[in-house]
Amino acid sequence: MCNGVKWRLRIAATRLHMVQRRRLCLRRLRRDTALAQSIRRAIDLIRRSAEHPLSLTEAADVLGVHKSTALRILQTLESARFVRRTGAGTYVLGSGLIELSELALGSMDLRQFAAAHLRALQRETGHTAHLAQLTGDEIIYIDKVDSPAFDAVKLPSRVGRAVSIYASAVGKTILAYLPPEERNRLLSHVVFERFTDTTLADHDSLEAELARIRERGWTTDNGEHDAYVMCVAAPIRDSRGAVIAAASLTAIEVIASLDQLKSKLPLLLETANQISYELGYTPPTSASPDEIR
Repeated sequence: MCNGVKWRLRIAATRLHMVQRRRLCLRRLRRDTALAQSIRRAIDLIRRSAEHPLSLTEAADVLGVHKSTALRILQTLESARFVRRTGAGTYVLGSGLIELSELALGSMDLRQFAAAHLRALQRETGHTAHLAQLTGDEIIYIDKVDSPAFDAVKLPSRVGRAVSIYASAVGKTILAYLPPEERNRLLSHVVFERFTDTTLADHDSLEAELARIRERGWTTDNGEHDAYVMCVAAPIRDSRGAVIAAASLTAIEVIASLDQLKSKLPLLLETANQISYELGYTPPTSASPDEIR
């Protein structure tokens, strides 16, 4: 084959490849555009449902789809509680978005109000300080002030990470003060697992521990999830007196034993009370050293 023919074939192949790439890019662009339009329409649908009840026909018009497709989308939004179907068959704004907005605002406000107190607690004690909050069905670390005491071993906790609801001091603290029906609902999804020898791996043992927490107002984690991690925690209350979060002091056992951490409980309880006060709660008198046992 002569060089001219080879050159023309090469040019043709290059052009074909370019055409195929352009077609692929166009398909991706159309798909992404359609996806973006669908998201915008779903957002518009939720906004409209907040303004007035929507019929299925109106929802289909807003979404720009057939009624059967609109129904599937509405059912998906309903399962997430973003919309709610009324007895009249119309759709209105559901509680899901309200809950999400309250959680987001609550987390931001709580972290903002607690930040200075949490950092002061870490400086005074030398141990890692945590702030955790119930978010949805999980207890999440929303702030952490690390101790520089032992850089070689890092605690497994991380801001944004969920913590065990039954094998952690902050988890047990928040769980202890939930209304019984809410506590039972959360625990109904728990598969108890024995992480260490000290894990409370059954419902009865956990309930007994939660009763002790409510009686004394604080709790411990004696290596219940990670054998080398010790922790003490205290509840944080909002303006209504409801426990919405927990503050804790944590250390690895080679740095501080559980008894050594418990000796810092007056400072921890004072910090939890200060944060609660920032949130509008008037705390009772802090526990005396004689009550910490």
